[in-house]
Amino acid sequence: MKFLDQAKVFVRSGDGGGGSLSFRREKSIQYGGPDGGDGGRGGDVWVECVDGLNTLIDYRYQQHFKAKTGGHGMGKNRTGGKGDDITLRVPIGTQILEDDNETVLADLTAVGQKLLLLRGGNGGFGNAHFKTSVNQAPRRVNPGLDGLERWIWLRLKLIADAGLVGLPNAGKSTFLAAVSSAKPKIADYPFTTLHPNLGVVGIDGREFVMADIPGLIEGAHEGAGIGDRFLGHVERTRVLLHLVDGTQDDPAEAYRIIRGELSAYGHGLAEKLEIVAMTKLDAMNEDVRTEKLAALAAVTPTPPLAISAASGENIQETLREIIRTVGHADAAQAIAEEPAGDPEEWHP
Repeated sequence: MKFLDQAKVFVRSGDGGGGSLSFRREKSIQYGGPDGGDGGRGGDVWVECVDGLNTLIDYRYQQHFKAKTGGHGMGKNRTGGKGDDITLRVPIGTQILEDDNETVLADLTAVGQKLLLLRGGNGGFGNAHFKTSVNQAPRRVNPGLDGLERWIWLRLKLIADAGLVGLPNAGKSTFLAAVSSAKPKIADYPFTTLHPNLGVVGIDGREFVMADIPGLIEGAHEGAGIGDRFLGHVERTRVLLHLVDGTQDDPAEAYRIIRGELSAYGHGLAEKLEIVAMTKLDAMNEDVRTEKLAALAAVTPTPPLAISAASGENIQETLREIIRTVGHADAAQAIAEEPAGDPEEWHP
């Protein structure tokens, strides 16, 4: 299945059904009177967050969604039926945005969440509704109200506990393949990863979800390379695992480039908890390892780890560090969300 994380769709709610112009025709009733029923309400447009989806590819091939028109009223005071609703089913983490692609209408982050996007038009009144003491045979009816319509954007931001960032060929896909059952494309050329990948990682009886995004290069926030489009998929993560290729000439500069891109992108990425790891230890001798690790440690706020996904060196320790950091992030979030107590409340 192809990965699609953004789609523009047109939605329209159903028109209301028209009221009926009808009179009773039984010969046993001398003055029959009006009996035109009201029209039914048009169908609504809903968006629902469902399980089992991880892409918006369904909206690549169909961009127009219209709810059904309400049934028209009929004689014998029969009211038209409500038009069928239409529901757009989206994966967890989907944002609904206005046509400007900036104003967020809703953020669906849990299975079962539903949003009423557009309400269907009201049905029109039949002539029975207008009968009065001075107008016993009205010939007035109302048409149903038109439905509403709009263009919206669907934007998917994957929900994961940890996110992998780094320059192209830093070993992100290799790391994800080594610690999970995910099978990202791995090759010895830049930009092998063209779309985000998710993997479930297990360590010491615990599991967490890790997201791998395409590599960044300097100027990505201005559109260079693949650009920063996929950084949205690590916005929701609790911790970033920043991988730096130890075989390149200047690991410290590689670290600074990615940190600069995270800061330029914004949305809180630069403030997220970060674990730094130098990769590809298996391709270096002991002296080169020590030299490169010291150069990287000089520019990182915490001592970097040294790992090799190919040989498995220090992989388990890195996963345990991620688990610990995710726990710290959860605890900090719980404290931040805890309601402040009443300062005037006294306890013994």
